[in-house]
Amino acid sequence: MSPDVEWSFEVIGTSWWIGIYQPRTDDQAKLVRRLVAERIEVFDRTYSRFRDDSLVTAMSQQAGYYLMPADSRPLMELYRQLYEVSDGLVTPLVGQVLSDAGYDANYSLKPGALQQPPPWDDVMTYKLNMLSIGQPLLLDFGAAGKGYLVDIVGALLKEQGITKFCIDAGGDMLCHGLSEPLRVGLEHPDNTSQVVGVAQLHNAALCGSAGNRRAWAGYHHIINPQSLDSPQHIKALWVSAETALVADGLATALFFVAPAKLLGLFSFSYCMIYADGRLERSDNFPAELFTNKEN
Repeated sequence: MSPDVEWSFEVIGTSWWIGIYQPRTDDQAKLVRRLVAERIEVFDRTYSRFRDDSLVTAMSQQAGYYLMPADSRPLMELYRQLYEVSDGLVTPLVGQVLSDAGYDANYSLKPGALQQPPPWDDVMTYKLNMLSIGQPLLLDFGAAGKGYLVDIVGALLKEQGITKFCIDAGGDMLCHGLSEPLRVGLEHPDNTSQVVGVAQLHNAALCGSAGNRRAWAGYHHIINPQSLDSPQHIKALWVSAETALVADGLATALFFVAPAKLLGLFSFSYCMIYADGRLERSDNFPAELFTNKEN
C-alpha cells in the first residue's frame, strides 16, 4: 500500500514522514506541506526548551502568568493525571534535571549537579489556559509533547479533507482511515538493524521508548526526578492507543508505573522488553513478536 503523496523532513530534533493515501493535486499537496510546517513551528515556539524564543524558555527566566495555547488543555491534563498516578515521577518540572544532566539546549551531554524538582502544587497552577508559576521554571514536555503534536498534525490533515493518512514522527505514529493495517517493525533495542516483531497499525497510534536512544554518561532521555538517575530495568517498550498523546505519555509512564495501575485509567495496549530480555505484553497488543521469552 503506497501513499499518493508523501514527504519527509527534519524538525524538533527528529525525522518525520507523512503519507497521504488520497489523490491530491500539486497545489493541494503544497498547501498541506506549508500548513503542517507552520503548525509545527507554532508548537515548537511554545513548548521547546531548546530555543531562545520559546514560551518555555521565557518561563525559565521569570515567574508570572503565561497564556498557554487554546489547545494546551489535553496536554496539561494528561500531565496532571500521569503526575498523580506516578507519585510525581512523570512531571513537566523535570526540565532542569534533564538540562543539568547534560541534555541541555546545547546538547552538551556533560552531567553536572542534579537537584530534585519542586512539587507541582508548590510552584505551578494551570487553569483556563493560564499557567501561573511562582518561580522561574524550566519545564520539559518531552514525555508526551511529540505525541500530542502528531495528533495536532493529524487534526490539521482532517481539516483539509484528508481522512486517510499516516504520520511517523521519530517513532511516534498515527494512522487513520487506511483500508488495511500498516505493518510497523518494532526495533530491537540491542541491534537497531533488526526487529523483535511487527505491529499492525490501523486507525490508532503507536509510540515507543527505549534507553538506547539519546543515552550518555549513564543517563538516557528519561530521568527519575526523585532518585535523579535513569531507569535501567526496561530496555524498550511500545504503547498503542487511540491518540498519540496518550500513547506517548504512557510510553514514559510505564518506566515508573505498573501497567495494571495505568490500565485502570487509560485504554491502551503495550509491549515491554526488560533488561534481562524478558518480554511482557498485553493480550491485545497488535503485533506478531519474534521471541519466546514472554512472561
